Amino acid sequence: MAEANVSPLKHFVTAKKKINGIFEQLAAYIKESAAFLEVQCGGREGGSASETHEQVLEVKGYLSKVGGISEVLARRHMKVAFFGRTSNGKSTVINAMLWDKVLPSGIGHTTNCFLRVEGTDGNESYLLTDGSEEKKSIKTVNQLAHALHQDELLDAGSLVSVMWPKLKCALLRDDLVLMDSPGIDVTTELDSWIDRFCLDADVFVLVANSESTLMQTEKQFFHKVNERLSQPNIFILNNRWDASASEPEYMDEVRRQHMDRCSSFLVEELGVVDRAQASDRIFFVSAKEVLNARIQKAQGLPEGGGALAEGFQARMFEFQNFERRFEECISQSAVKTKFEQHTVRAKQISEALRQIMDSVHVSAAEQRIHCLEQREERQDRLEFIEKQLDLLSQDCKSKIKHITEEVERQVSNAMAEEIRRLSVLVDDFQMDFHPSSVVLRVYKNELHKHIEEGLGRNMSDRCSVTITTTLQDTQQEMIGEYGLKPLLPPKVRGQVDALIPRQRFSLSYDLNCDKLCSDFQEDVDFHFSLGWTMLVNRFLGIRQRWHRRYSPTPPHQIPSPQTPLPPLPQGSMTQEELMVSMVTGLASLTSRTSMGIILVGGVVWKAVGWRLIALSVGMYGLLYVYERLTWTTRAKERVFKRQFVEYASEKLQLIVSYTGSNCSHQVELAGTFAQLCQQVDITRQNLDDEIKGLNKKIELLDTLQGKAKLLRNKAGWLDSELNMFTHQYLEQSR
Repeated sequence: MAEANVSPLKHFVTAKKKINGIFEQLAAYIKESAAFLEVQCGGREGGSASETHEQVLEVKGYLSKVGGISEVLARRHMKVAFFGRTSNGKSTVINAMLWDKVLPSGIGHTTNCFLRVEGTDGNESYLLTDGSEEKKSIKTVNQLAHALHQDELLDAGSLVSVMWPKLKCALLRDDLVLMDSPGIDVTTELDSWIDRFCLDADVFVLVANSESTLMQTEKQFFHKVNERLSQPNIFILNNRWDASASEPEYMDEVRRQHMDRCSSFLVEELGVVDRAQASDRIFFVSAKEVLNARIQKAQGLPEGGGALAEGFQARMFEFQNFERRFEECISQSAVKTKFEQHTVRAKQISEALRQIMDSVHVSAAEQRIHCLEQREERQDRLEFIEKQLDLLSQDCKSKIKHITEEVERQVSNAMAEEIRRLSVLVDDFQMDFHPSSVVLRVYKNELHKHIEEGLGRNMSDRCSVTITTTLQDTQQEMIGEYGLKPLLPPKVRGQVDALIPRQRFSLSYDLNCDKLCSDFQEDVDFHFSLGWTMLVNRFLGIRQRWHRRYSPTPPHQIPSPQTPLPPLPQGSMTQEELMVSMVTGLASLTSRTSMGIILVGGVVWKAVGWRLIALSVGMYGLLYVYERLTWTTRAKERVFKRQFVEYASEKLQLIVSYTGSNCSHQVELAGTFAQLCQQVDITRQNLDDEIKGLNKKIELLDTLQGKAKLLRNKAGWLDSELNMFTHQYLEQSR
């Protein structure tokens, strides 16, 4: 800070270092932002990805702009341009400021081109000419003058850079560039000079000859400078003021005349300063005296040694005052002109990036809220589906059980009804009948098929429509608005009818009549209705029916054709045994009571007479003859069918319950419910997957939101750094 207080030029150096550091941080921030946005662009889709891609391109554009500005800032320096007529001492003034004879000056040394004096970090001085990177080594001023005069390619508009070691000149250590120019009275290319060498100058120094007044040529040049630059910083040095020492009586008058004319030029003609500031821009110096004194001081000799004109110390102080004012002015002006525009641009870029990151942060926050709402909605939906599925499962199972029992009941009732009407079905069977065993076998097989087809058709007609209607109604209840359909996603609801066909009940069973009635034995032989055998059979039939009615055999047991009939209860006898027993009993009874019968017969004979007995015997014989004559094939068929109906009815009664149960198992509502549950399970799985996906997306959005917020805060921090730089360096320069 002590050095900065001594040299105002340090203000520019520290400002340059500060602004370069800010731009380095800005470039790193832009790279980080671009990489962040590129990652986000790859993870988005649709319009959001397109918008992010545009933001990436915008940020990368800022990066190239900041890179260009950083390169410009790295080359930035304070520049002072010295102008004046030929031999007014411009080079001598520069040498005096540098405390060394850097540029050729004096009698016979006239600057014939633009000389740019700039510091170099090396220990060797060298020249650089326009269009060439060749370093021409120089060690003395004479070598420089010789090199400049020997180069035939140089003209008044050429530029030669004199790279002088900073170790030799303290003024060159602070990024200061001094521009010496040819005399403005020897060229007509003032406009091109200004465009090429003056537009980036921070201070202009007009070196005038105090032995003469300001010339129109000098005024015309600065008028042109004032047209191209807004209020340029101009200093006027009335050089060779030591000549006034020879006429001290006129010194004050001449100084006042020069001051008035120069002030009028700066204030009234150019308008670059006001009247109060003009005195700080006009100085009366002797550059040659200052240069000699400083060279002697650098060599360790007394500063005022040698023959010096009267008033040397005043002129030395005037020159030092010019240097102090010049350094203050150029430092403040250079900071403003070199850094203000770039600072404003950097603030614009940081603000644009802050807005981008803020938009990303807001967008991520909105998406996160949207995802949270979606996740909550899906979780509620999943919970609702699970609860409803449990309730509907119990209800549907109850309905399926009820429908199954109803189907079993209807089928059982229908089959029982058809068994009662079996005689009608058997009577409808038409086929040639013959009592031979071969024909009977074929007849039985066809009769079995006829019964199966007839029973199936009749039962289907009785049950299918009613059961189908019931099934479809139940299915609609399971699928409908109060069933499982609301649990499915909207796009699947319209496809439920296609995925799950309408229920239709088709009665399907196999009676196996051929096996069920395989042990049926027909009796188509002639039997007289009043014969002993028929009378006994009738008696036995009554007993067998009674026995079967009260038999402990389970009603649901279905005997197979191969299974023998169950044995008669203990104490019972077969029909043949009973016949033998009865005939033996009658014979015994006749032998024992023959005398009694004769006596009874005699009594009856006397009571009714022989005519009645003969009539009875005749009627008995006529009945026998009639039955014998009517015992035709047709009669045999009727007897066969009657016997078959009685036998088949008993057999079919045994499988009524079994058939009803079997048909109830054909109800496919359980399958329908399982399909619906499968669709609901798919919906549940999809919801669960969506919830997991939303959880991951929310985590990513949290990360994105945090990163965007961090980058937004970095932009705010950079903006505060730029504001601090503006307050510390730019506002103080105004």
